[in-house]
Amino acid sequence: MQIIIVGCGNVGGMLVRLLRAEGHSITVIDTEEDVISGVVNSLDCMGIVGNGASFQVQREAGIEHADLLIAVTSSDERNLLCCLIAKKAGNCHTIARVRDPIYKREIGYIKEELGLSMVINPEEAAAGEAARLLKFPSASSIETFAKGRAELVRIRVESGSRLAEKRLSELPAELREGVLVGIVQRGDEIHIPNGSFILRAGDEISLIGSQKNMLRFFKRLGLPTARVRSAFIIGCGDTGFYLAEQLLSMGIGVKIFDRDRARCETLSELLPDALIINGDGTEKELLLEEGLKDAEAFVALTNLDEENIMLSMYAKSISSAKRITRVHRVSYDEIIGAMDLGSILYPRNITANRIVRYVRGMAGAARDGIESLYRLADGRVEITEFKVRDDSALRGRTLMEMKFKPGVLIACIIRGNEIIIPGGHDSIGQGDNVIVVTTMSVGGIGELFS
Repeated sequence: MQIIIVGCGNVGGMLVRLLRAEGHSITVIDTEEDVISGVVNSLDCMGIVGNGASFQVQREAGIEHADLLIAVTSSDERNLLCCLIAKKAGNCHTIARVRDPIYKREIGYIKEELGLSMVINPEEAAAGEAARLLKFPSASSIETFAKGRAELVRIRVESGSRLAEKRLSELPAELREGVLVGIVQRGDEIHIPNGSFILRAGDEISLIGSQKNMLRFFKRLGLPTARVRSAFIIGCGDTGFYLAEQLLSMGIGVKIFDRDRARCETLSELLPDALIINGDGTEKELLLEEGLKDAEAFVALTNLDEENIMLSMYAKSISSAKRITRVHRVSYDEIIGAMDLGSILYPRNITANRIVRYVRGMAGAARDGIESLYRLADGRVEITEFKVRDDSALRGRTLMEMKFKPGVLIACIIRGNEIIIPGGHDSIGQGDNVIVVTTMSVGGIGELFS
């Protein structure tokens, strides 16, 4: 596809790298000449120095032939204006990053009136991800498929678990019912397991199933299934506010720590049901005094990565709280991953990945029934959701009759509201949605077969 990206900061730069790697033709617009030079020299894309909200600049970038314009400048208003001009000039799809909370209640109206394909608020997206994790505290990450009807939940196999040192085929039927182990990460190795695969302590496994079956699996495994009842939030900017708002609506008690007195007074008005503490959340005496040892969740959201990391490590040392740590810099992700900081929020990644998923859906709509496409484990695993058409090679045959390529797993069949974890005797019908896990890039259903 022909894609124009306006604004080449952290998110814009990541989008260029991700979308260019997937074969899209990218043109970047930014007001800073050195930024454009850096991107053009390091990545195979076009670059234009100028104001992306200018009709002439957009014409120079090829807006009349573009499929999509993504506006991620530092200004919400400029992003919206860029999209409005692009819609009028090129009638293409448009995506705007909008961060100011003042637009939150109006975003549906803005999206409809400007004809936007997607609006993303990075802070609200990060808060939503954190809230999902606190709703299901045993998981380290959660992805949703088929419009939320199926989930991919990642957990770590602990020593002494009923899963450890077991072949998948030997797991008790009560554990395997309605849930499939789709991906196993063991150190740097990625596996799409079959029934003979043996799970080891320390493995990171990704489970696929409905939320109902996932909860049942966790309960039978002896892992917590209930949402947390209380949460500490350290640092309460926009992400903290959105998170507190969501947690309170779920009936979860919230304690907020922030150094800024004026901010605390504002939060007291906006969040009357939260306990707001004007104090330094990095001081261990204050945390202990407020009951950190008994907290069920601890979310570090200060503006400094180093503070968040140290806070998370301290919380681990004195409590069993579910920990979520915000980290802005992704260059140290391998080191951070070895620290056991609980679930890590990378706001830049969340924003870029949400946009990339939308782009993949656009591209997939024109190809062999692809509804959505996700890449996990640094791009080494691809999860594709297909819509089975009348002429599909999958239709009407049982799975045991099909010869799939190595590294291909039919993980889930969605038939209406029914979520099916398939066996060899299951067949796929017209109109079904099928989730496929594979270690290769799939352009269509025909590429699954040997």
